[in-house]
Amino acid sequence: NEKKKGKGSRSSCSPSRVLHIHQIPSGVTGAEIVSLGLPFGKVTNLLMLRGKGQAFLEMASVDAAVSMVNYYTPATPHLHHQPVYIQYSNYKELRTDNQHNQARPQAALQGTPGITSALAAEGGVLPSHSPVLRIIVENVFYPVTLDILYQIFSKFGFVMKIVMFHKNNQFQALLQYADAMSACYAKMSLDGHSIYTGCCTLRIDFSKLTNLTVKYNNDKSRDFTRIDLPFGDGQRTVETSLSAPFGKKPSLLMSSDAIYTFPGPSVPPVHEGPVTVTTSAAPGHMTVPGIPGNSVLLVSNLNPEAITPYGLFILFGVYGDVHRVKIMFKKRGIALVQMADANQAQIAINYLNGQRLYGRVMHATLSKYQTIQLPREGQEDKGLTKDYSNSPLHRFKNPYSKNFQNIFPPSATLHLSNIPPSVTVDDLKNLFTSKGSTVKAFKFFQKDCKMALIQLGSVEEAVHALIELHNHDFGANQHLRVSFSKSSI
Repeated sequence: NEKKKGKGSRSSCSPSRVLHIHQIPSGVTGAEIVSLGLPFGKVTNLLMLRGKGQAFLEMASVDAAVSMVNYYTPATPHLHHQPVYIQYSNYKELRTDNQHNQARPQAALQGTPGITSALAAEGGVLPSHSPVLRIIVENVFYPVTLDILYQIFSKFGFVMKIVMFHKNNQFQALLQYADAMSACYAKMSLDGHSIYTGCCTLRIDFSKLTNLTVKYNNDKSRDFTRIDLPFGDGQRTVETSLSAPFGKKPSLLMSSDAIYTFPGPSVPPVHEGPVTVTTSAAPGHMTVPGIPGNSVLLVSNLNPEAITPYGLFILFGVYGDVHRVKIMFKKRGIALVQMADANQAQIAINYLNGQRLYGRVMHATLSKYQTIQLPREGQEDKGLTKDYSNSPLHRFKNPYSKNFQNIFPPSATLHLSNIPPSVTVDDLKNLFTSKGSTVKAFKFFQKDCKMALIQLGSVEEAVHALIELHNHDFGANQHLRVSFSKSSI
């Protein structure tokens, strides 16, 4: 196919700035194909193979193409609600000689907002913008809640914080993603589109802020990484109907400019019923329903020789309470990890996707499964499925735990706590060395000798050490606690 449609320099399956996209649904436009590449850099050419469900997309640089493939390999993009697949082409550049074939792709390139703007700046592979978006909702005929914004924007990346307010008689919101690329992707996909038919139109810009400070979790502000925050003075919305107080429920997103019919990356529809926010047993805390996806993670590219259910339980348990783990019986490099809720699952993806573990780069994404089934009695499993739902090692069982405030990415420096008075610096150094770690530095906390920092040779070493030594038994029912530190020694 490539020989017939394009001419270029062949290369053997190595990274190329020309990408081959296949299994494209009929009706997908060139602009939609281009929109897949925009968050990663400038798009310089496009060739659509009509009737074959294929296209070739040329990025300005190999680095941009590599970033795009690395991003979409574990998280398959969707166009018109169908998955499309992206791989490197055998060509290093894309040239099309037929002017008729080239007319429509060039129109798609020229007609796509931001194709030559700073969003796709040639200066860098990733956007240099803030991860915070400023959202103005125009023509607010139906209520727009914080949960609706979460459902819409979380499809494009991990939403960390949202703050809603009125300014200049306009409904506005600030929304912070975990990274600038997600913010860029969301702006490119959603700006100018409507939540409902003919109303609630989104106007999206990058904020000058780079981080939002959220003091309260209520119906006006929320920090999805901190469920321990109080309600403050905000209204506690126990049940908010989408149609109240306007009577008739809107016809959801039936027009061509409505978000949920937008033919780009698929966005989940808002619930037809009322959006409810239920409070948990602890007063002042809430659980948010309707978070896209579920609490089961698909973890792939694992080292089958080294990985165990317990190791995944300990590592993912740094970012939420792990209930069940299943390593695939026939594919030991793939596992399912079930977290306590969808929010914890998103936090785990944010911090662990792309992390090196036992010599391999681990991929973590949401699974299609809603729960992990335990093996039936007599079913061969070889101990690959484990239930940890009642484990005493859960870090987040207490909603007021300080652990919620101490969630940090994997780092070479580990925070140690619950150290018995009889244990010395040399004891701890020898303990970590015995597990294969290289100890670079160590120091006890001055005010509390039960805690210490230990710096190891690399982040991957620290990940292995945490798995091996969290809950290490010193005897006399005293167990070491290990977590990642934001500090260095």
